[in-house]
Amino acid sequence: MLNKKLEEALNAQINAEFWSAYLYLSMSADMSDKGMAGVANWFAIQFKEEQDHAMKLFNYVIARGGKVTLKPIEKVDTEWKSPLDAFEQTLQHEEKVTSLINNLYALAEQEKDYATQSMLKWFIDEQVEEEENAKAIIDTLKLIGDNGYGLYQLDKELAARVYTPIATSEE
Repeated sequence: MLNKKLEEALNAQINAEFWSAYLYLSMSADMSDKGMAGVANWFAIQFKEEQDHAMKLFNYVIARGGKVTLKPIEKVDTEWKSPLDAFEQTLQHEEKVTSLINNLYALAEQEKDYATQSMLKWFIDEQVEEEENAKAIIDTLKLIGDNGYGLYQLDKELAARVYTPIATSEE
C-alpha cells in the first residue's frame, strides 16, 4: 500500500508525464507546419512514449492501492524557431524530468518503499536514454548547421523512427 506522500508525488509525476506528452505533440504539430515531417514523426513518437510513461505510473498507483487524481494540463509552447531550438528545449525538459524522477526515488528511499524504488529504476534508466537521444540529435543538428541537404537527410532518418509501446503494467 502506498503512503499518502508517495501517492501524491506519483500523481504529480503522472501529471508531469502527460504534460510532457502534450509538449511533444505541440512540437510535432509545429515541425509538421514547418515541413519537417521526419522531425514531426520523432516528436509524435515521443508523445506516445510519454503517454506510456504516465500510464505505467497510473497503473502502478492503482496496483498499490492508491488513488489516481488527474489535474489540468498546463499550457505548452506552440512554436519553435527551428528543429535545433525544439531539441534544445527537449533536452532541458528531459533533464528536468530526470530530476523529478530522482526526487521521487529519494522519497521512496526515505519512506522505505522498496517496491516503488524498484519500479522507479526503470524510469531512471529511461531518462538516461531520453537525454542521450536528445543530445545526439542536437550534436547532429549543430554539425549540419545551415546545410539544407544535411537537414533533409536527418529529417528522412527521423521519419523512419517507429513507435514501440512499452509495458505499462507488470504482467
